[in-house]
Amino acid sequence: MSGEFGLVRPSRGPCACADKCKHNAPYRLVAVAFSTAGLMLAVMLLVATVGPALAASSPGSPELFYVLGIPIDLILFALTLLGVAVFHHQTLRVALTGLAAIVLYKLAFTGFKFGQGFAGLALHMQHEWVILANLFLLLMGFALLSRHFEESKVPDIMPAFLPDDWKGAFLLLVIVCVLSSFLDNIAAALIGGVMAREVFRGKVHIGYLAAIVAASNAGGAGSVVGDTTTTMMWIAGISPLVVVEAYVAVAIAIFIFGIPAAIQQHRYSPIMRDVPPGVHVEWSRVVIVFAILVTAILSNVIANLRFPAMLDQIPVIGLAVWAVVLITAPWKMPDWKVMPETFKGTVFLLALVTCASLMPVETLPAASWQTALGLGYVSAVFDNIPLTALALKQGGYDWGFLAYAVGFGGSMIWFGSSAGVALANMYPEARSVGLWLRHGWPIAIAYTVGYFFMLATIGWHADASH
Repeated sequence: MSGEFGLVRPSRGPCACADKCKHNAPYRLVAVAFSTAGLMLAVMLLVATVGPALAASSPGSPELFYVLGIPIDLILFALTLLGVAVFHHQTLRVALTGLAAIVLYKLAFTGFKFGQGFAGLALHMQHEWVILANLFLLLMGFALLSRHFEESKVPDIMPAFLPDDWKGAFLLLVIVCVLSSFLDNIAAALIGGVMAREVFRGKVHIGYLAAIVAASNAGGAGSVVGDTTTTMMWIAGISPLVVVEAYVAVAIAIFIFGIPAAIQQHRYSPIMRDVPPGVHVEWSRVVIVFAILVTAILSNVIANLRFPAMLDQIPVIGLAVWAVVLITAPWKMPDWKVMPETFKGTVFLLALVTCASLMPVETLPAASWQTALGLGYVSAVFDNIPLTALALKQGGYDWGFLAYAVGFGGSMIWFGSSAGVALANMYPEARSVGLWLRHGWPIAIAYTVGYFFMLATIGWHADASH
């Protein structure tokens, strides 16, 4: 049940206790049982529906099977996402159940894009493990980074530099956008979440959380070091000057989603006007945060320029981040207490990303501005990394348009981008698709208007040579 201003109340049943109260246990068990049984029943019903087609196919055929013209793989993924949306307090169990259902279905019937059975699954994971490992290491490492930043007390002095009214909330979104242009968008979203928690006294509106994610994704859309998708384009030989044109759309979009979100947040919890007394900045923690971020950037840039093949073999950026975390630990001990909860949120993200990687998106429509626009909406549900890889393989896009579409489009739903999932780890109430869409609807408008503004001002210039 949603509370006032779109925040989730702790009560989930007749009892008004906290979520973990024993009186609420039956409701949690019913939710988990319903989602688990529903997903597994869906597998059996869908397979029974296409029984004749399965019987007619050759053993081990990777052919797709459909219900009402939709591949069964996509239906199972949609059911998983529906379970996440409905039971957003049991997201980990729902995601793991959905992943299990999809894997079992592909093992039994369709196989994987690299082969049949367990051998095909092993080859698929071999192809995806670097991306998954990088996400795991970065999410876990940036959780410690955000705690270092929070404990440095820098967020506590932020109100002294921000306007007192809604313009302060909007300026904070601009700061997140700028940070994301040279940091990973996950780090920018987490830093924005920490700053928002401090300056708004712990009361952050879901609409504003969606805007933080949108700002972090927007900032990374025009920078080859700000987002995984743009980094992939850089590796593939796309000039950074081509990608940077995405900022033409971003410059319009941030006003369209940022101003309503800032006003919404100001009405809910105004920005704290004064710096709390007795605040002293721990500069040692600021140095550690700076060292982690610089190391992440340098490892990304050096690997791309000098050792690009290494990026497909080991999780370079994630390992670099953790090297700094461990080296600086004797100087200032990280807050290891955040690790258990962060681990659960990270496993949830990896389950959804793995589900997305298993989806049958082997073909795309012909490259055009209409296709690129559509990929932005699709990236709100499906992982934008495989979509970008397919587009690069297909060729013929205007890469600035594609960078904006797949980079910013995922902001429309909280699990549409790694930044959204990372921020949802910090603010669990954001894991409601309904509340995100209800209060973050300006993001979809901003994406569309920004895209067409870029189309009208600079025009679509397909890269036929790539």
